[in-house]
Amino acid sequence: MKRHAPATLRNTQPIIEVLRKELPSAGTVLEVASGTGEHAVAFARAFPGVTWQPSDRTAEELRSIQAYREEAGLKNLAEPMVLDAATDRWSLGQADAIICINMIHISDWEATVGLFRGCAKHLTQDAPIILYGPYLEESVETEPSNLAFDRSLKARNPAWGLRNIADVDRLADEYGFTRSNRYEMPANNLILVYRRQS
Repeated sequence: MKRHAPATLRNTQPIIEVLRKELPSAGTVLEVASGTGEHAVAFARAFPGVTWQPSDRTAEELRSIQAYREEAGLKNLAEPMVLDAATDRWSLGQADAIICINMIHISDWEATVGLFRGCAKHLTQDAPIILYGPYLEESVETEPSNLAFDRSLKARNPAWGLRNIADVDRLADEYGFTRSNRYEMPANNLILVYRRQS
């Protein structure tokens, strides 16, 4: 029932350190593509003042999230919600932050478009979009390990692969957001933060 993502052990604490700078002190945080649910438990525990709303689109992941949730017994960790980022059918009211970890490179580009479309619809005015994962970046040499990872992703699915930050920035702009922060993370990953344009 419970699934395990090995990278969670490496990246959870560094992500929490960034979230301490970017998340509101209260409100609802939607996690899009929560995966196994391990991050959701760690983040809900680290931020007891917020309601953490995990989500995913597959039954397997939702079962894993729920198993971790039941084991943790945290009052601020909501039941996992079915959510496919590529669609506009999000059963959500408003959120005070949206976080998405390691989805953009292992999904069709339409999922990223849907993510920003959903953020434009559901985020409160000052709420951040927080994206974690590996990216390609103009004027920054890509590490060989990331290039190899990109090739392996495209071999599995030609629609997958590391996205260029410039393309993500342009998409964000289309939906009224601008990048406010960039954080370097372990294993050649980044956190990108977007907020509504003033």
